[in-house]
Amino acid sequence: MATTYKDAGVDLDLYEQTMQKLPSLLKRTHTPRVMDLPGGFAGLFRLDYNSRLFAKNYRDPILVSGTDGVGTKIKVAIQAGRYDSIGIDLVAMCVNDCLCLGAEPLFFLDYIAVGKDEPNLLAELVSGVSQGCILSDAALLGGETAVMPDLYAPGDFDMAGFSVGVVERKKLIDGRAIRPGDVVLGLASSGLHSNGYSLVRKIVFEIANLDIDQYVPELQQNVGDALLEPTRIYARPLADLLHHYRVKMVVKGMAHITGGGLAENITRILPEGRRVMIDRETWQVPPIFSWLEGLGDVATDEMFRVFNMGIGYVLLLNPFYVDSIQRQLREHRIPSWVIGEVVAGERGAELV
Repeated sequence: MATTYKDAGVDLDLYEQTMQKLPSLLKRTHTPRVMDLPGGFAGLFRLDYNSRLFAKNYRDPILVSGTDGVGTKIKVAIQAGRYDSIGIDLVAMCVNDCLCLGAEPLFFLDYIAVGKDEPNLLAELVSGVSQGCILSDAALLGGETAVMPDLYAPGDFDMAGFSVGVVERKKLIDGRAIRPGDVVLGLASSGLHSNGYSLVRKIVFEIANLDIDQYVPELQQNVGDALLEPTRIYARPLADLLHHYRVKMVVKGMAHITGGGLAENITRILPEGRRVMIDRETWQVPPIFSWLEGLGDVATDEMFRVFNMGIGYVLLLNPFYVDSIQRQLREHRIPSWVIGEVVAGERGAELV
């Protein structure tokens, strides 16, 4: 009998079944700026669509792009057999980065690599990506699925995302306007987000030897639910804020708190001669971080270096507007705290 692609681990008939599940998941994220294109080799997105957005807000539009993954949080999803939320994480990690420059999300692309074609698995993964795009007001314009049996074991997969946004050149937020006396407003994270999971898995599954379905009284939920809480997407609340305040140079810098924690990510946006002092007593660290710290006997400084510790995003802004901005964030059900201030000094961020 002749050798086939299926003999090598790739079933083209099954792949076709998988692809039939995806168009509706993409279509539900499309806006009028997404153009229909027969063939599907690429996606088309109109920048000059006759809308209020471009007619009034963009004379010199700058495209902003970013790419990321979700790291070894994927291993937790596989262990739990839950694939419905990891796609939200993927979108969040990319979109939140682009937001730091003041960009409005436009569209998103994904790449998913699997060891074996499993239509239901792929549909769940793309469904999460689609939901993340809806929460970001971004179009899921397309993607790629690769079946690679020699690189991934059956049931294993990896994901990468690619986000494109737009910002008016004069309204680009680059941190240059940050001055001593500005304050640091910390926005609450939804939990671990998608960083530090190699350490998380070592603590939970190696040191503590817990089961994925084990109930944790301190967290009032089981291990899997706690570790798979999706990353918060800040697109809508920040779009509202920037629409009202950006032209007044109220919001002068923004940082997405990912790997490296508060100090490293805030430092990235500071101009020379500016130092940020963060007071660790100004917000209550969520229970999941305290639980991990005690469970793994991790030093507090190491926790702050690896995790967001309850602050998923920060704004550096004029203190006069703090109260009004916090009121607006509460309308989006996002708690926030003034967690520090900008002073003159050596460029960097310090936690005290």
